[in-house]
Amino acid sequence: MSTDTTFDRGRTKLLYDYAADRYLRSLPPEHFMEATPQSTQRKITLESFDLIHALRPDVQCFNELLVQYPRSGEDPDKPGQVVPDNMVVVHPEPIRAFTNFATPLQPVGPLLVLEYVSKHSERKDYVVSYNKYEQDLKVPYYLVFYPDADELTLFHLRDGKYRTVYPNEAGRYAIPELELETALLDGWARYWFRGELLPLPGDLLRQLTAVKDQLAASQQALQDAQGKLTEAERRAALAEAELARLKEEMARARPAGP
Repeated sequence: MSTDTTFDRGRTKLLYDYAADRYLRSLPPEHFMEATPQSTQRKITLESFDLIHALRPDVQCFNELLVQYPRSGEDPDKPGQVVPDNMVVVHPEPIRAFTNFATPLQPVGPLLVLEYVSKHSERKDYVVSYNKYEQDLKVPYYLVFYPDADELTLFHLRDGKYRTVYPNEAGRYAIPELELETALLDGWARYWFRGELLPLPGDLLRQLTAVKDQLAASQQALQDAQGKLTEAERRAALAEAELARLKEEMARARPAGP
């Protein structure tokens, strides 16, 4: 957020919204065509970060949101622009960003950007994007996934440059600020939160079905046990009644005293 006392928030919002509208109108039709690997990875990321957000509401993930920012030495009315496949912001209050994420108007910048690069989709110049994340926006973490090459790389900004993050003892790349680790699993970038692999909806559905089946089996076993207990109680009652009848007959058959 700008600390300049002359900063005109209303004017900046108007200019950035206008720039966002121009950007959207300039996009060619092929921009909206996404290769299946990118789409699949995007879905995995969004589903995983939905679970993280439920446990840590300050972790907020955005999908293909235009990021706009002032460029040093350039016309302030013409912001720099970049669209990460996914972007993660950490802030205790909900981030208000509709058509674009205008950094001068936001309380914090992106902590993590994620890009999924497929040879079947050339919608972006990833070299240019890399430079924008590193030099202009100074995003602390940049994760890039090449599904065609089965390659995942995490960069961490140190001393103004992106440095490659090496895997930990578990073979995963750690982002401590998010309590997060990432690694390839079955050909996709997956996420571990607080040491636990984040399940996908299909995994959760199978787990839920298994729990429901186990609960149904337990309920049936309980009903069977209750049925057996009821039958045992009925037989005990009959036995007691028969015993009482026999005692009564014995009492009647006992000879009278002198």
